[in-house]
Amino acid sequence: MKVVFSGGPGAGKTSVLEALQRLGYPVVHESARDVIAGRKARGLSPRPAPEVFAREILALDRQRYREPHPEDATVFFDRSLIDALCLLEQAGKLPVEERGALLEEYRYHPTAFLFPPWREIYCQDAERDQGFGEAVAVFERLHDWYLACGYEVATVPLLAVEERCAFILRQLGPG
Repeated sequence: MKVVFSGGPGAGKTSVLEALQRLGYPVVHESARDVIAGRKARGLSPRPAPEVFAREILALDRQRYREPHPEDATVFFDRSLIDALCLLEQAGKLPVEERGALLEEYRYHPTAFLFPPWREIYCQDAERDQGFGEAVAVFERLHDWYLACGYEVATVPLLAVEERCAFILRQLGPG
């Protein structure tokens, strides 16, 4: 089962993913951070034109989706290609047919876990250059986008990491 974590930047997704990884769950890391880091390493601007950025993320997300994992494993994704599709939609560069085909081909668990902005833990770093206000806007946009793409959304409560993990695992049920 492929489970998506999404939401605004700096909301604690990575900390929860690291905790789940310590519990033995496979984790797929966020593509956007790797795209930004790779562009910087090549001396390019970290964020090119929105369509170029989204397409680079989408290509990496597709590759990571296909990586082999045990068939019965619960695999947690730090964002997904659905986020990249949202970026393309925002840029006005996502044809309806492409959206439909990609959503059909790349299916995740029906519930996406969205992490809301949390001012107390929010910080910027080398790849996270958005301010807190932008984090709120990204969360709201992604919340609506996941619903529009046919997913249920579970908002992860603002709790300690272990409690957030417990919430997510309870929502997923036995397995």
